[in-house]
Amino acid sequence: MPETSIIENNIILIVSWIKLGIEVLGAALVTTGVCVAIVHLVGTLVRRQSEDFAPTRLILARYLSLALEFQLGADILGTAVSPSWDHIGKLAAVAVIRTGLNYFLMMEIKAQQPQNSNATHSQESNRAKDGAEPRRK
Repeated sequence: MPETSIIENNIILIVSWIKLGIEVLGAALVTTGVCVAIVHLVGTLVRRQSEDFAPTRLILARYLSLALEFQLGADILGTAVSPSWDHIGKLAAVAVIRTGLNYFLMMEIKAQQPQNSNATHSQESNRAKDGAEPRRK
């Protein structure tokens, strides 16, 4: 029986390291998203393009949504190796909160996409009226 305990402890140790790696990746995504959003916001303010911050918010929302998925995956992985009722209850609460946040972030992204594509189309039609070539994507 001691071999099972050694194997079980090694699996728990390996999964704990994998969980830590996934959590670090999620934190790195949040950090990257904040940095990218700040650069976009500063660029928008410097160019005085618009007072509409929706594109900056969407950039940040995409990174946050992806980071939430990684964090939830790490929590599930951690609970898989130590499934006490306390851990399961905490996972359920965290999963509901993170899933709710992700749901609302995705709704906001979807709601903003038609507005952004309409703005792009109106810019394209204005360029066509002015005789300029439309931008290529």
